[in-house]
Amino acid sequence: MTDRPPLPPTPAHNEERLAALGALGLLDTPAEAGFDSVTAFICRALDVPTSLVSLVDRDRQWFKSAKGFDEPETALESSVCAYVVLEDDLLEIRDLTQDPRTARNPLVAQTDGIRFYAGAPLRLSDGQVMGALCAIDVKPRELTDIQRETLIVLADQVVAQMELKQALANAETLRKEIDHRVKNSLQSISALTRIQARKAEEPAVREALKQVQARVEMVAALHEQLYRSSATHDVDLADFAGKVGAILNGTSPPEIEVQVAFDRVRVDPEQASAIGVILNEFASNSIKHAFPEGRMGLVRFSGKRKGGSLVIDLSDDGVGMGPISHTSGIGLAVIEASVAQLGGAWEPLLDRTGTAARLTIPL
Repeated sequence: MTDRPPLPPTPAHNEERLAALGALGLLDTPAEAGFDSVTAFICRALDVPTSLVSLVDRDRQWFKSAKGFDEPETALESSVCAYVVLEDDLLEIRDLTQDPRTARNPLVAQTDGIRFYAGAPLRLSDGQVMGALCAIDVKPRELTDIQRETLIVLADQVVAQMELKQALANAETLRKEIDHRVKNSLQSISALTRIQARKAEEPAVREALKQVQARVEMVAALHEQLYRSSATHDVDLADFAGKVGAILNGTSPPEIEVQVAFDRVRVDPEQASAIGVILNEFASNSIKHAFPEGRMGLVRFSGKRKGGSLVIDLSDDGVGMGPISHTSGIGLAVIEASVAQLGGAWEPLLDRTGTAARLTIPL
């Protein structure tokens, strides 16, 4: 009999899973704010000292983000996250010393070892599980239902970041292959969505379809700008932001106006796309939360070049949504991810009426 801890069983189709993990291009890459913000939030929301974005490799687990844990990776025999990959489901172990899978785990058996574990699978859109977003504590405990749901939802957001990064890495190749088809496809989708919105009887469905239409038209506007500037491969941000504003006005309730005023600044397509996402998501959040019960209101976006930076002010004159940097809505999570993509700085402007924030982007 040996005291060596057991290795987690190998998942079915592990070679295909490992190939997908490698294709993400994340292993052994530097820390990134988009992932670190998730683990920091998990520690606060679940009241745990440690949270990890763990990617389970062939013979190790490597951490894309580690809050409260100093090592960049551990051997597979120390991995509880490997059992999440195996079971493809939320795994919660109240006391790791009492579970035969983990009782001899080196991180459990050591002095002052870990005692509690909860992990949600990092499942790609094709169903492959890359690892887990986990919460760890040094004392036995249980999560509440809301904490479990938080872990699951944020695991999905981590996967969205992963797949977005992979998509962006391939964006140039994909653009060259499909550019000539995009315009007609977007027009068709927008028209079909508009028709379905008119036919929809449920107000919530109608509103959701309008939001889809706005996003499609924003992408179409960006494509048009790229088509016009194909020689330089950059975008006139004043024109593009103006089109985004027109789209938002066309899909907003009649009592809400969106105003846009940007300096003429040329940016690359990735920057323009991320800025468009930020404007759209901020306006959508304002329309949804800041103007209850048909209240009239104004959403303003301005962009000015200041030295080597572009400063974008975003505001509404509604009832306010609280400190915007701490709001946990999905829309604001998308904004923060887009800000990170731009390498920009995002700050709330707390001395304003309604909700306001400033985005500073290096040019």
